Amino acid sequence: MRPDTRPRAETWYLTEDLDDFLSRAGTFLRSRPDLHTLVLTVVEALRVGGSRTYGEQAPWFGVLEEDGDVRAACFRTPPHRLTTTPLTPGQADSLAAHLIARGRPVPGVNAVRETAVAFAEAWHRRTGATIGPHPHGTRLFRLGTLTPPEPAPQGRARIAGDGDRELLARWFGEFQEAIGEPGGRDATAWTDTRLAYGGLTLWEAPDGTPLAMAGISPLLAGMIRVAPVYTPAGLRRRGYAGAVTAAISRTALDRGADQVLLFTDLANPTSNALYRRLGYRPVADFAAYDFTA
Repeated sequence: MRPDTRPRAETWYLTEDLDDFLSRAGTFLRSRPDLHTLVLTVVEALRVGGSRTYGEQAPWFGVLEEDGDVRAACFRTPPHRLTTTPLTPGQADSLAAHLIARGRPVPGVNAVRETAVAFAEAWHRRTGATIGPHPHGTRLFRLGTLTPPEPAPQGRARIAGDGDRELLARWFGEFQEAIGEPGGRDATAWTDTRLAYGGLTLWEAPDGTPLAMAGISPLLAGMIRVAPVYTPAGLRRRGYAGAVTAAISRTALDRGADQVLLFTDLANPTSNALYRRLGYRPVADFAAYDFTA
């Protein structure tokens, strides 16, 4: 029998209906919770917090189907960049063509490095836009064997509660400033959402003074992602970030996570080395590009 050499029927489907998107792409997204972690966690935040969680404009979603099988998914929460699951160069080009045809401009892209490069090049080729790489790429890590720091700094970890709300909101605002995304999300709303499911942990001194914080996403498809990890500037390099990350990683495992993930800034060798010592191992590098007309 001759092999079937007919071209595969490839179709991008766009929707602003979150339930419609999940009915089409949910099984695909759950098939690789590590590589699809950004889509899974953002979609869950939208499901819980509503369509205006990330901005005043409605988000939209895309699904790539080939002969009836889902091969990729993407989303955009304006005004932020397009985020997509891994694509081949051909799929990246077809997505760019489809978005242009549907009048869906995007200011940039965030994806695994190879996909981000392919889509940025396709967007430039089709629109003439200037593409500029974001200066700081990220690396996705997955926890292997958790290895808490020894010796641990003095103090203890505890799950944050309502009494910590003001402090946590202020620290999250400082964290957004530190990563170059001031005001990216409402700090108070973000804090309330995390507190509702016990998603924030503090490392505190023996006298109870908070020294560092770490957050985790809800359990989704067997995956929990650690984010953010933050220590105020005056308290850094004392082991608090490692201690609170180890503690919240243990919480994630205790809550049933098969995969515990986190992102690091590739430009920060200190944090990359720290997470390796804790037992995290690299999965993939991600990159972002910004587009200007």
